Amino acid sequence: MPSPTHKHSKREFDAGHVPITEEFDSARRTLPPVFTLAIALVVVVVFIVGIAYVFRSKPVAQGQIDNVFVSQNKGQPNSMLAIQVTLRAVGEKPLYIKDMKAELETQQDTYTDTAASPSDYERYFQAYPDLRDHAMKPIAVETKIQPGAQESGTVIVTFPIDKSEFDTRKSLTVTVVPYDQKAIVLKEAGK
Repeated sequence: MPSPTHKHSKREFDAGHVPITEEFDSARRTLPPVFTLAIALVVVVVFIVGIAYVFRSKPVAQGQIDNVFVSQNKGQPNSMLAIQVTLRAVGEKPLYIKDMKAELETQQDTYTDTAASPSDYERYFQAYPDLRDHAMKPIAVETKIQPGAQESGTVIVTFPIDKSEFDTRKSLTVTVVPYDQKAIVLKEAGK
């Protein structure tokens, strides 16, 4: 007797007669083809890179410390610094200064001070007369610098060090904190 012939040489899938060894959670049964996944992954990566590029952090200002002068009265444990700085607003929005502070790193320690208010400058000049010769107009909190504009001025701070310790400093930085943007850190050149 001839054997029955099947129209299909390959067995058709019959959900009612699946061997127990067949796993339905395998990648072959649950994932789309590898080529489709690779294309989708490339599209997602390109999209994320594009979004990161568009919304990247852009500089709001540039600047530098132009000059530093230290003054110490005899018998006084503190030194007062007149730091001349220049700020340039390179962003698209005006730069509003919220706060300014200076950090001095010496061989022994690190000191931080908030910039003095311009209303106190005259009092400091009376106590440290040689400071007046090295001070420009103050850069004050609430100063507004228009996009593309530049502002130069003096920041006055005081640290509990003597002049010889200041002369052997490791670094001096001035941090300008705007209202709605990242802080701008100005470093002393050559240190």
